[in-house]
Amino acid sequence: MKSVVSEDASTPLSTTASSNSRLRRKRKNGVAGYAFVSGYFILLILFGVVPAIYAITLAFSGTGGHFAGLTNFIKTGEDFRFLPAFENIGKYLLIWLGSLLVIVLGLALMLHSIARKVSAAFRFIFYLPGALAGAASVLVWLFMLDPTVSPWRLFLSIFDFKNLGQTILPSHLPLIFAIIAFWAGAGGWIVVTYGALNNIPNELIEAAQLDGAGAIQTAVRIKLPLIKKWITFMLILAFAAGTQLFVEPQLVGEASLGLISPTWSPNELAYYFAFQDNNFNYAAAISVDLLVIGLMCAAVLVFRTKLFEVE
Repeated sequence: MKSVVSEDASTPLSTTASSNSRLRRKRKNGVAGYAFVSGYFILLILFGVVPAIYAITLAFSGTGGHFAGLTNFIKTGEDFRFLPAFENIGKYLLIWLGSLLVIVLGLALMLHSIARKVSAAFRFIFYLPGALAGAASVLVWLFMLDPTVSPWRLFLSIFDFKNLGQTILPSHLPLIFAIIAFWAGAGGWIVVTYGALNNIPNELIEAAQLDGAGAIQTAVRIKLPLIKKWITFMLILAFAAGTQLFVEPQLVGEASLGLISPTWSPNELAYYFAFQDNNFNYAAAISVDLLVIGLMCAAVLVFRTKLFEVE
């Protein structure tokens, strides 16, 4: 009788101790999580949120600091360089995002379907160009696009390009910048997409194969729907980065010796307003335009794909 009573009495005590232990572990993990993200959060506030608020303040202010309403947005929108700059960036984004959807997803699916040892080597090769990004990447491509020194001179001669000026005509720039962006950034997205594909349970793929689904059907009906959120994430970040195009047209414009407008992209136009016309309010207005466009496109993708819904 005593043993029964002691066991019954000890059960609540052990349960309480176990609950307290789990609660302490949760609190410890919570503190560690907050400490882990605190550094990024501080940098985000200092170099992301604060500058954005300052830019918005400038965009709605006049030269004397008074509230100007939408005046800066109207004035910049009426500038003859405004629409061409946004048209140029729009063409570039169509090519850049289209290539991401088709080529990156295609290569990631291909890597996922081949042997792991082989795919590891290919992932390393695809990621290599990302180590040479920014201005250095543009300079490499200027060398590659110059028919007089390029190792691709035979290929360039097919299009009757005899010098760099003919290769980098303004009408060619959206495609050229998309190629540069793809060469420098696609490898990272291939690796990310491949990682997302690895999260798909093998049982689903095996079940589809048992039902007679081929490689293409498995990719289209099983794999792509299951990584839809990763694809959305890729498009949002690639779109945001693409609207900020500045280094590439700036360097190519200098190499063209005046053939390319110094305000080819919206960011270049904002730079011109700020440091040539000394009008930071106009420059901030263009920055806010890009911010609004990016947020609107991201919101459409988020709600259409239910990006943040937990299944």
